[in-house]
Amino acid sequence: MKLGLGVGPMGAPGGAKIIALAQEAENLGYDTIWCPEIYGADCFTPLAWVGAHTERINLGTSIMQISARTPASAAMHAVALDYLSNGRLILGIGVPGPQVVEGWYGQPYPKPLARTREWVQIFRKIVERKDPVAFEGEHYQLPLQGGTGLGKPLKLIQHPVREHIPVYLGAEGPKNVALSAEVCDGWIPMFISPYKMMDVYKDAMAIRTPQFEIAAAVPVIIDDDVDRALGQIKQNVGFYVGGMGAKSFNVHKDHVSRFGYAEAADKIQDLFMSGQRDQAIAAVPDELADEIALVGPKERIRERLQAWKDSPVTQLNVGSADPATLQFMAEELL
Repeated sequence: MKLGLGVGPMGAPGGAKIIALAQEAENLGYDTIWCPEIYGADCFTPLAWVGAHTERINLGTSIMQISARTPASAAMHAVALDYLSNGRLILGIGVPGPQVVEGWYGQPYPKPLARTREWVQIFRKIVERKDPVAFEGEHYQLPLQGGTGLGKPLKLIQHPVREHIPVYLGAEGPKNVALSAEVCDGWIPMFISPYKMMDVYKDAMAIRTPQFEIAAAVPVIIDDDVDRALGQIKQNVGFYVGGMGAKSFNVHKDHVSRFGYAEAADKIQDLFMSGQRDQAIAAVPDELADEIALVGPKERIRERLQAWKDSPVTQLNVGSADPATLQFMAEELL
């Protein structure tokens, strides 16, 4: 199993924190450093900064919002970063909920699977650079239909260092995960249980190729006090299940419900939306928090690592900024 490192807050201006983490991870043999994007910093700028200060570690976006960029814009970003880093980019993409897509990016949310499929098709055509790109889809058209009529198919001027840049899809719903197995090179899950993922995603897992990568985000907290460590995991789960969505539509709430926690998810959301955030976090089941993370003393983490080794996960993305934790995970898995 490969190891990745998920970048959290960037720290003080200047970027010294993420460079130190990236260099430590690279020295320990980590495969990829992943940078997020929701409605804060973009994902490409920090990775360019990291790429300039490292030599081998792959640079992953986790996840680049396709609502924020047209396929052509994203392709130019991706090709440039891949070129400058000598072929180290992994482009993780995804679609957040309508609150972010429509509220922040000002783009329509409906039919996210169809949009994603078309987006990936155009991105592939641009990076392959075989012909000028023309595409007539429901959601994207190149050249644009109904404009001046002067648009024409174009070909990327920059010659990519690779004809194929790996694309991973951040997904939670079974249909979206199946789409990742069909049209992408990998899948980036969050809040994933190694004990239940084969049951929930059995259809998607059945169609994946042997080369398909699953890069799972897994918080790791070394602490002799298991309850204290679980409390940190529950804060994150409570925020996403309770507040990252509307009452009628929350993909994270639906996600944990599929794993057998529907009743708890309803309670978490009700409490969170009524302003009782501390109670919402407390309502996150310990079992759920424990399934999706690695917490406790080192020996306990060693024992629970076996479930991840036995799962289809190919890369475990460590959620920690603690160098000692990064070293421990490298010793155990690399």
